[in-house]
Amino acid sequence: MNNIIEINNLTKKYGKARGISDLNFSVKEGDMFGFIGPNGAGKSTTIRLMLGLISPSSGSISIFEKDSKENKIEILQRVGYMPSEAMFYPKMRVDEIIDFSAKLHNKNCKNQSSELCERLKVNTKKKIEELSLGNRKKISIICAMQHEPDLYIMDEPTSGLDPLMQKEFFDLLLERNKRGATVFLSSHILSEIQRYCKNAAVVREGKLITVDSVEQLAKANAKRVKIYGICEVPKLDGIKDIFQKENNVEFLYHGKIAALINELQHLSIDDMVIEEPSMEEIFMHFYEN
Repeated sequence: MNNIIEINNLTKKYGKARGISDLNFSVKEGDMFGFIGPNGAGKSTTIRLMLGLISPSSGSISIFEKDSKENKIEILQRVGYMPSEAMFYPKMRVDEIIDFSAKLHNKNCKNQSSELCERLKVNTKKKIEELSLGNRKKISIICAMQHEPDLYIMDEPTSGLDPLMQKEFFDLLLERNKRGATVFLSSHILSEIQRYCKNAAVVREGKLITVDSVEQLAKANAKRVKIYGICEVPKLDGIKDIFQKENNVEFLYHGKIAALINELQHLSIDDMVIEEPSMEEIFMHFYEN
């Protein structure tokens, strides 16, 4: 398969402020590609560079095997972009915004927009200023999807959406992906990347930490474990970042869950929670290994 996105030695400097430095990765046609990092890691800067909204200090970006600077208009016709913040003209009605977005692509999107509005439960007669954050995000989804692009670039798309709408959003994205579209999903929510993406790049402080399949990245991840009813830490390798309070203990665990469960059988615990660690904890794991 061809590379839909190729990023080579990409750098953006903002004076003394941190931008991004020497990024190198590619995204193949038909991939669901995750772009992982905490807020401020450089994800949105990278996306703005990809879209030609800002210019790089050095390096190059190729999209659809075309230089992103020289072929910006042609490329954007085939891209559906959803920014992290859903900002629209506040006095316009929803249907006016959706129609305006379709006209930018010089395409009749009535059938697609109607289906998307129905699935996302959007009231098209309301003004933008009357909408909650979640409903503005829905409008952003419709504007990004209604022209059926070949490449979807989604920047923190689910913030503000309730769980039901998050599921509907990913159902829509997976349907488009199965029809051949490529998806570039930027997120700081690791579970989204693990559940839906095939491959991913991890960035922190403007630098690329690793690029791999999500399956391999998940194997490297630790788990945050909270145990209630005990004050002692299980005697296992791979435990660090220990926090103890009264009869509860919490720690970061990098090891086999089966070994942890086996060790806990010998302790009188009241309850236990195993969850994804914070993104900072995951990045610390990548730095230490």
